[in-house]
Order: sequence, then structure tokens, then C-alpha cells
Amino acid sequence: MVSNFITTLSEMFSYTFIVRAFIVGSLVSICAALLGVSLVLKRYSMIGDGLSHVGFGTLALATALNVAPLTVSIPIVLAAAFLLLRLSENSRIKGDAAIALISTSSLAIGVVIISQTTGMNTDVCNYLFGSILAMSKSDVHLSIILSVTVLTLFIVFYNKLFAITFDETFAKATGVKTGIYNMLIAFLTAITIVLGMRMMGAMLISSLIIFPALTSMRLLKKFKNVTICSAILSIICFFIGIIISYVYATPTGASVVIINIIAFLLFWGINTLTKEKRAMKKVSIVSLIVIFVLLGCGNTKTVSPIPVKSSEENTVIEIREKMFIAQTNDVYLNPEDYIGKTIKLEGLFKAEQYAENTPLYCFVLRYGPGCCGSDGNAGFEVAWNEQRSTAPTAAKTYPNIDDWVEAVGVLKTYEEDGYPYLYLALTDLTILDQRGVEYVTQ
Repeated sequence: MVSNFITTLSEMFSYTFIVRAFIVGSLVSICAALLGVSLVLKRYSMIGDGLSHVGFGTLALATALNVAPLTVSIPIVLAAAFLLLRLSENSRIKGDAAIALISTSSLAIGVVIISQTTGMNTDVCNYLFGSILAMSKSDVHLSIILSVTVLTLFIVFYNKLFAITFDETFAKATGVKTGIYNMLIAFLTAITIVLGMRMMGAMLISSLIIFPALTSMRLLKKFKNVTICSAILSIICFFIGIIISYVYATPTGASVVIINIIAFLLFWGINTLTKEKRAMKKVSIVSLIVIFVLLGCGNTKTVSPIPVKSSEENTVIEIREKMFIAQTNDVYLNPEDYIGKTIKLEGLFKAEQYAENTPLYCFVLRYGPGCCGSDGNAGFEVAWNEQRSTAPTAAKTYPNIDDWVEAVGVLKTYEEDGYPYLYLALTDLTILDQRGVEYVTQ
């Protein structure tokens, strides 16, 4: 069992995009858990849900304008957090009503923008339900910087945040500028929400804030202990969730939420059973951590070793059946890491000629989930390099449509109508007798 677990981890972390996802996910999970304790105790936990809907609206706007999503989302969501706090404190619209007003308005605006521009495509689904494996390096770097900033500010102002969480009136009487620190909580939450939407999506991000805090409160009572436990729990749940997502091909965000639910039920059950035995509670926390680790590794499947082969002349990056979509997406999101390298993959051969006297566009791909069901696909355009702009010749022909092929080629770019495109300049294209899985989910 332990050897299977270690094998699974080594396979997972051989993918650079999973390493990036784990780093960003861990940092965002900690930020959300720490802020969640204050938000839950102040009965303001649904601010995460409201701001995530604002985030969806801003991501829709960024997509329509073809600009970087995070650079648009962060300032607008911060402004929404400020507006939300002002509405709750200084108007007749209070608490949950203010959240509902802003969240539903933002969601409606986002849907209208998308329907009039790009349409309800797969990117929209990623924003709604999360896609942490599809992150560019610039998004990763920005996420790390902002997460570290959130953690630093939380630690520096911990005492003040503690004071306004438990007794805001008393804190104000002692000279604490409660308005500023309430705004600080709202701003830190807004940043965390924007970062977390990549991992959990607009529909699930609030769970990352609520669950760790509520779970820790089942067994612990002191603010500091709850905060520390929430952070540890959040990382453990994310770690197990991403392992389950990898092994069983389930959505990462939903997997993390399900593990958080299991953790909550376990803590709640132990609290019920050991209500009068405080010593048992401390032992129980350690036991739960062990149980979570066992849950993460107990039923892992052994899969074939991963992807990257070395040769003296070049590095061959093999895109395997497992993680096919995620690995292909990483090539498109971070092409600078792959341009000029040799890529090998198997898939269906497809070809399209959109009009007479135009090039023949050829692809090697596999089908996968799309926004409207199973209408998606992932793969690469392929071409014999000297035939990139011409019809195929007898010297180097292409297979029949829907033949199962193995393509090997160097990743290159070309420009058409002012837009850059990626393609594999083929060095080998072989028809295989044994077909792989045509429909992939990862």
C-alpha cells in the first residue's frame, strides 16, 4: 500500500503542471482556511460566495476583452468587497441581502457578456467549476505572490483581526480602528477568492473558506488552535483531493470539497462520541490526520511510468492516455516550455479542408468532455513540415480519417490571419493496429 502511494506520488509530480497546481492550491487553501475562521465567527462566511460570483463576471469580461483574467478580476473584486462592506454597515441593505444583490447581479452580467461574445464554451465551465491544472506560468507566479502577501498580512495583523472577530465593540472602545481591519479582512478574502476560483470555480470556492473552519470548531474552541487546525486540515484535504482526482479522473475542485465533507463528518462524529472526554479529542485529531493519509493512498492504482524520455539529440515528451487533456492544455498554455521539443502522442487522425485551394488541416486528437457534454477534444494540428501550406503529396501522405495513429513531431508555430498557431512538424506518423481510448476525461 505504501509503495503504491509513493509510486502514485512520483507519477503525479513528474508532471510540471501538477507541481504548479499543488503549490498554488496549497497556498490558496491556507489563505482561505485562515480567513474562514474570522468570517465564520463573524457570520459573514457567505461573502466568499458573493465575491466568487463577482469574480465570474470579471472573468467573463476579461475573456470578452481578450486580456489576462487575474489582472482584470483582482481590482474589480476588491472594489466589490469594499462596496459590500459599505452596503452592510451603512445602509438598510444588510448582510445576506447585500451579498445576494451583488452576487446575482454580477452573475447575470457575466452570463450576458459571455452569451454575446465567446458563447458558453469550455473556458466558462472552468471558471464555474474550476480547472487548477490549466494554469499558465504567469498566473502561477502572480498567485504565489498574492498568496504570500495574504499570509504575511494575516500574520502581521493577527492580534487585531482576533480582536474584531470576537468583540468588535470592545475593540473599537480600546482604540482599534475596526473599520480598517474589517476592510482588510474583506480585501484579503477578495484576493483569495480570485485565486481560488482557478482551483474550485465560482460555484465551489466558498466551501474552501467555510469547511475547514467549521470542521476545526467541532473539536477545538480556542481561536489560535482553530486557526492552526483549519490551515492543516485545508492542506490535507487539498492534498488528498488532488490525489483522488488524479487516480480516479474526477474534477479536482469537487474532489477537494468531498474530502472536506468527509472531514467535517468525522470531526462531528468524534465530537459527539467524546463530548465529555477532552483528552480524547487531542488524540482524535492525530488519528484523523492518519486516517486522511490512508484515505489518500489506500486504494491508489498503479499506472505505467510517466512521460518523459531522454535521448542524446532531443527530449521526447510523451503525452500519455492518463492526463491527456491536462498535458495537452499545458502545452497550449505554456508553449515557451515546449517550442522546439519533440512530442509524441497517440490518437484519432482527422483532416479538414475548409474551402477549395486552401491548406488541408490535419489533427491527431482524442475526444473529451466539453461544456455541453462530450463535445470537446484535445490534441494537436500535425503536418509534414514541407507541406504545411500545401496539399499532401504522394511522397508523404496522410492516413485515412479516424485511423488510430502515433504521431511524433517537433512543436512549431505558424501565423495565419494575424494569429499564431501551434502544430507538430511531423518526423513520423504511424498507423497502429491496437487502438487506445478515444474518449478521455483528464
